[in-house]
Amino acid sequence: MNSSPLLTLSGFGVSFRSEYGSISAVRDLNAVIGKGEWVAVVGESGSGKSVTALSILRLLPSSAEYSGKLLLHEGNKEISLTEIPESEINEVRGKKISMIFQEPMSSLNPVIRCGGQIAETLRRHRNMNDAEARKEAISLLNQVKLPDPENIFHRYPHELSGGQKQRVMIAIAISCNPSLLICDEPTTALDPDVSQSILMLLRELQVSRRMSILFITHDLGILESVADRILVLYRGNLIESAPTESIYKNPKHPYTRALLACRPGLYPPGTRLPVVEDFLSGSLTKVPDATPGQQPNTGNEKRKPVFLDIRNLTVTHSRNGLLGSGGNTVAVDKANFSIYRGETLGLTGPSGSGKTTLGRAILNLIPAAPGSEVRYGDVNLAALSRSEWKPFRKKFQLIFQDPYSSLNPSMTAGQLIAEPMEVHGLGGSHAERQEMVRTLLESVQLPADAVNRYPREFSGGQRQRIGIARALALKPEFLVCDESVSALDVSVQAQILNLLNELKSRFSLTLLFISHNHEVVRYFCDRIIRIENGRVFPG
Repeated sequence: MNSSPLLTLSGFGVSFRSEYGSISAVRDLNAVIGKGEWVAVVGESGSGKSVTALSILRLLPSSAEYSGKLLLHEGNKEISLTEIPESEINEVRGKKISMIFQEPMSSLNPVIRCGGQIAETLRRHRNMNDAEARKEAISLLNQVKLPDPENIFHRYPHELSGGQKQRVMIAIAISCNPSLLICDEPTTALDPDVSQSILMLLRELQVSRRMSILFITHDLGILESVADRILVLYRGNLIESAPTESIYKNPKHPYTRALLACRPGLYPPGTRLPVVEDFLSGSLTKVPDATPGQQPNTGNEKRKPVFLDIRNLTVTHSRNGLLGSGGNTVAVDKANFSIYRGETLGLTGPSGSGKTTLGRAILNLIPAAPGSEVRYGDVNLAALSRSEWKPFRKKFQLIFQDPYSSLNPSMTAGQLIAEPMEVHGLGGSHAERQEMVRTLLESVQLPADAVNRYPREFSGGQRQRIGIARALALKPEFLVCDESVSALDVSVQAQILNLLNELKSRFSLTLLFISHNHEVVRYFCDRIIRIENGRVFPG
């Protein structure tokens, strides 16, 4: 690093007081972020990435305890960010150090117009009057390349796409010309194309404003063209720190090699993906070169018996309501395609294109418009009432995107898996159902004692395994996987994809796999279709 230091972490650690004693989250972290430098922090969930970032702005709860030094360099002055009083840290937040959070919808105030949220920051930290703040806010919206900035200024967050909301967040973050911009997983919830555009925008802003960036992510694959250096965290410890080119070409630590090797784009479809344990155990040591593999079929030629035949499937949403103006919005527009028995059909498309709506309409979780057909043999599932659908519900199941919100936190894993069995009358007795639950837990590679544990006691990947076991509880023929690996770390994603590959073969499943990750879809699916603005096309 040639630039002078902006932020120094020396022997830095974070722990949390609890009723069980002190829990260490980050230990003995030594790192320097230079002025004008882009430093990325990489690691799985629980590695200490976000804890480190939140420590810099002292946004952790009062139970947090700090050790070592965390220094902001300002001219000849050093500011100890963990020791200065609250009144002084408030002057650092936003003005000297700013932060972009992962989920823009939960970070933006839904009842304040976008321009008003930028203007509020300008009035608070730059002492502008209303007219000055409005003019500068529109200029900032233009700088982050939002179309028609004056229009965006007057719009509410819910009226913008995910990528547009994130650009508003960036405008707020840079509004006070901070020296350091912290980006905490700002592209994780975005489509690949939108994600890439956000990265390029941040790079342009960094160069033009001579700003430092601390970029947090679990995905090493997105950093090659933007980051100057990469820090790799594992279970609260810094295990590798090197220039980006060195990390990609010659990773030293087995864990770093594992993060690089878990990416599905490196492997032909159907092959087992390596996982972190393969590298930590020493059974694998080398990151493979990219291979084009076998490309999925994007045509509609019939290779197997038709399982579902979708014809003119249309879904509309009413805009009547408190904020509505009347009329209907077409979410899915006359979709026509077939799903063949035993195949995995990939469904891709940008956010808001209708992917999830289409998947749920097939399962009759969202009503389809009159004239829509979802043919299962001689039965049009789209025309069935809720009671008529019940016998088919066992055959058609859904794996949700978010393993955190899709599980009832007050029920144990065993209860969650047994509940659909009880509803549909599977198993002759409680004891028989419990045996079926244990078999399902074993099939998704969870230990037997998981049956009595609650969702909060599992990792994200383990929770997704519970969701998969619950979906398999009724012995279905068809699964809709709705972005079911997008919320997971790349290494956990590899585990779940391996598991799904195994299960679809063992249980002769037919899958509709919904994802905006092109790399995952090309690896996992037999065929691909694409949806844009509610219209379905070959992939």
